[in-house]
This record gives sequence, C-alpha cells and structure tokens, in this order.
Amino acid sequence: MLPETLTEHPVVRPLNERFPGAIVEGKFALGEVSLFIDPERIVEVCRALKQDFAFEQLSGVTGVDWWPQETRFEIVYQLHSISRNIRLRLKVRISENDALDSVTSVWRGANWYEREVFDLFGVTFRNHPDLERIMMPVDWEGHPLRKDYPVHGNRYSYADE
Repeated sequence: MLPETLTEHPVVRPLNERFPGAIVEGKFALGEVSLFIDPERIVEVCRALKQDFAFEQLSGVTGVDWWPQETRFEIVYQLHSISRNIRLRLKVRISENDALDSVTSVWRGANWYEREVFDLFGVTFRNHPDLERIMMPVDWEGHPLRKDYPVHGNRYSYADE
C-alpha cells in the first residue's frame, strides 16, 4: 500500500499504474523515496525505470540481513536519474534460500555489486554472467556479513600460511 505522500511523486504514480502490484510498499523518509518491489518483477521495473523514467545510473546494490526473521534479506538498489535529478531506492525482500533475478541485463555495472552481495551475504542472483566471490578468498567458508556468522570468522586464517 502506497502512502498518500507518494501518490504525487513524479515517478511512483506512473510506475504503479504501469506495473500494478509490483510496488508492494512505499516509504518517504528524510526526503527520500523507498519502494519495496515484488521480487519476481525487479528486472521489468528496473528496465522501465532506466528506459522510460531516465534512471541512467545504478549507484549501488547492497544487502541487509534481518536474521532471525523468515524473510531474512533485503536487497537494496540505489538509482539516480542524472537528467531529472531524482534519486530512488528500491528494496526487495527475500527468504534465505530464495534467488533473485540479476539486473545486469539493465545496468552492466550491477555485475560487481551483485557479486559483492553474493559473496558477503550468500544471496544468489539468477542469470548473472559471472556469480563468484569477489572479496573473500575462493575457499572461504560462509558469508561474513550474515548476522549468524561467527564473530571470530571461519577456519581460514592468514596465520596458517
């Protein structure tokens, strides 16, 4: 349900009309808009935002771990329309074992951002061109930004070398 404050936003209303049900929830706080998107519709919404609403730049993709909640992860997309000087935050909620479609077909720059989320949180992105670790060693066990990750890390130690 969209709050009344968002129905007059220059992007939210037309986006909501074009993709009924894709915007699950919306918030306006501290001068910024956050839209929660149905995970199955993230690529089509992002494509429309880039092609039809001039959100040329994907400034970042990151994750939030809400463990122990069942819908554990929130994947956050920071978008910027340079030509319109509008910023927009998209969020998608997924459970621990769910995969999310990659937005690399919309913004090539999503490649490394999604790899970082995969590496540090363990979230899988379907149709990603090269989903492998980007920050941790290849043989690293686990995902260090998960809230249930051991405080002292895993068995890997540079002292063992």
